[in-house]
Amino acid sequence: MSKIIVAATPVHGHVTPLLTVAADLVGRGHEVTVLTGTRFKERTEAVGAFFTALPEGADYDERRMDQEFPGRSLLPPGPVQIGFDLKHVFGDPVPAQHEALRRLLADFPATVVISDGLFMGALPLSLSSGARPVTVSLGITPLFPATGWGPEVHVDAQEYLEKVFESVGVTLPEFVLDSLIAVPDHYVQLTIPDFEFPRDDLPSSFRFVGPLPPPPAGAFEQPSWWKELSDGRPVVVATQGTFANADLEELVIPTVRVLGDADVLVVAATARPDGAEEVRNLMGNVPDNARLADFIPFDRLLPFADVLVTNGGYGGVHTALRHGVPLVVGGATEDKPLIAARVEWSGSGVNLGIARPDDATLRTAVNSVLSTPSYRARAQRLRDDFARFDALESISKLVDAAAHRV
Repeated sequence: MSKIIVAATPVHGHVTPLLTVAADLVGRGHEVTVLTGTRFKERTEAVGAFFTALPEGADYDERRMDQEFPGRSLLPPGPVQIGFDLKHVFGDPVPAQHEALRRLLADFPATVVISDGLFMGALPLSLSSGARPVTVSLGITPLFPATGWGPEVHVDAQEYLEKVFESVGVTLPEFVLDSLIAVPDHYVQLTIPDFEFPRDDLPSSFRFVGPLPPPPAGAFEQPSWWKELSDGRPVVVATQGTFANADLEELVIPTVRVLGDADVLVVAATARPDGAEEVRNLMGNVPDNARLADFIPFDRLLPFADVLVTNGGYGGVHTALRHGVPLVVGGATEDKPLIAARVEWSGSGVNLGIARPDDATLRTAVNSVLSTPSYRARAQRLRDDFARFDALESISKLVDAAAHRV
């Protein structure tokens, strides 16, 4: 069996899929070390992998983004904030990430390094000469557009990152967002072609492998209202995911409010330890048809759902589609507008085009998805297409091929 390093940016949405891969590789008998943020140590060891903490300069806490990256929250969402993130959230950690990988490889001579697509510290390894591990990058975000996101938009970020990579002795061969795909030995996109805009400029090292299965939910005590999920009313689930959920008045609370008089059951999945209580405090009177939860496993909840209202995290959208659940998506930060655009393009839901929709727009979108059969039909077709792919098996084959190369 092989020694494998799994490297993840210390953000929940990046670590979770990488730990799913790590757990599968451990189960296949490989020796796996995970390099990521300190707060993910217990989760790493729970899947049977060894843990190595990212050093200072690369180990930040996404729950404190305003403190970790001063000024970020003042920037408008879209290209301006994306440019900031490229430079500081993902670019500044490169020297520390690269050094951590170098030191780890000296003690743990892996045949394969698997990293999330924005763990930029793996790029110098792929660009290095001489003997080195096979590098595999996982596309945990949608592909950035071929136009409109290139050097002409991010000139400042490109120049900044070129200097960052020069500081560790390598030169980016092309625009950074293109390099992230083209430089690794293998780039595997965790979706299917029918949920990605057609492209004819992707390298031969690129492949679609389908979405990852959700991680095991673990122990889960069903709330007292669980049986109501099967009482015949349409079930509308509302969430803002695990990252952009600081302000539940963007999407979760409006969904609960505008559907308060509808013949539906609304489940607000806040993904926060204090989320349900905050919703109660902010709303005062919670509608009788609403059920609030802090944490609730989506693989248990979504089989009952008729629509998911979400700000559009890549993992959450794929989880919904894995269950054939159509979507209403509204998100403005990070890659969420790109994901919402794919929902709209694929016919699997409605793109609100805004993170904080007005009540009429939100109500109309939910009613449209509930009353238009084509949305569910398209979501179910994507579900069936997902079943033709096996991401974990595809990644395992890359690992096995690397071992045979040595």
